[in-house]
Amino acid sequence: MKHILLTATALLCCFTLSAQKYKNGLVDKTIAVVGGETLLLSDLESEVQQMRMNGVSSDKDVRCELLEKMMEAKLFLMQARVDSLSVNTDMVDNNLSQRMDWFRTQLGGDEEMEKYFGKPMYKLREEWKKALEEQSLTDQERYEIASKIAEVTPYDVQEYINATDPEDLPVVPVKYQLSQICIYPDRESAAVAVREKLLSLRERIMNGEKFATLARIYSEDPGSARRGGELGMASKSIFWPAFSDAAMALRPGMISQVVETPDGFHIIEVIEKKGDMFNARHILIKPQYTNEDREKAFSRLDSLKTKIEEEEITFDLAARFFSEDLATRTNGGQMADPATGSAYFEIDQLKPADYAAIKDLKPGQISEPVESSDNEGYQQGRSGNLVYKIIRVDKILPAHTATFENDYTQILERVQQQKQEEAVNKFLASKIKSTYIIIDPLFAECEFSREEWNSKK
Repeated sequence: MKHILLTATALLCCFTLSAQKYKNGLVDKTIAVVGGETLLLSDLESEVQQMRMNGVSSDKDVRCELLEKMMEAKLFLMQARVDSLSVNTDMVDNNLSQRMDWFRTQLGGDEEMEKYFGKPMYKLREEWKKALEEQSLTDQERYEIASKIAEVTPYDVQEYINATDPEDLPVVPVKYQLSQICIYPDRESAAVAVREKLLSLRERIMNGEKFATLARIYSEDPGSARRGGELGMASKSIFWPAFSDAAMALRPGMISQVVETPDGFHIIEVIEKKGDMFNARHILIKPQYTNEDREKAFSRLDSLKTKIEEEEITFDLAARFFSEDLATRTNGGQMADPATGSAYFEIDQLKPADYAAIKDLKPGQISEPVESSDNEGYQQGRSGNLVYKIIRVDKILPAHTATFENDYTQILERVQQQKQEEAVNKFLASKIKSTYIIIDPLFAECEFSREEWNSKK
């Protein structure tokens, strides 16, 4: 008991005396002690600032939620150190670089970033690296706890179904299995036409016309065209590599040759460079395709559809021989979700044009030719390149309440997730009760989601 009282007195001493100036004259202080870990007011406010940058409003309730999450993270961190887990340095370095570049771009450079956070860049880098290292350990410990659950068996799945009200069982939405045959327009001819147009614009700029004026008239990037093509000071890492390499090779005032990226074709004028950041103007023009391209592709696809329906050739064989989509032709045209690899698509996972083409079809039927897009740039949020296609509906799985027989895997995942959450909750409840914790009276009115935290106020 004497040892506990001495420890408590020492911690309270630290808690009281830890106040210091940290930004604009505001006083920093320890707002929570979790075992041997402390949380500062500046730590909390830094998280709030980052939320604001992402467009999330902040109020007292948000601060309470953030504090609770940060205290929980400290419990995982303490256990990770006990378990001798190691930091994933590659992931930390990558995440740190992405975070720094994002804020530098959003705020307009290093100086503006230092003003916003009230700290020099080296200090921000140090603090964020430490936070990301702790997050790496925290995430690993959470995974370790969740992964120690007993293996879920078919008996567990059946017990879950028996114990759950049918209305609360997961509803499996309608899903489609599809195959396609794709034909691209003549991209080479369209690219030549775009290059010639951009070279003509470049020549006009070299002869004295203003880049900004031509960008407003001709650029197909609506966000920057209104600003005369200006992109604003940004890290080179947020652009396509070909664009960044071309811009970084220019001196301010110079105009690039034509640069191709997945977005289209550009000419670039660099306005300013600072380290690995730059501000540039650009004119973007995308390849345009003619009605002749469309009619030619539709005619070929119509012909293939007729031959398939008249059983002159199978859809699979036609896809292998005639489809120009390399990702699906080797599988007989069978489509797969590029994000998950699944051969089944829910409605909201389909491209609007694709769904419009197949929504009234039955299994085995083939759509009329449709103008759509491919999956190039899918992971970067791009809409892809223009493509013409016919689509066959291979299977339709109707929407239904999940059953043991038809949806075992989906229910198994839910039972596993539930057991993992129970394991994590059990760990947190036990640790909160057994760990020395102080929460500053500043947060006395917070209603934390875990009652164990509320008992510590």
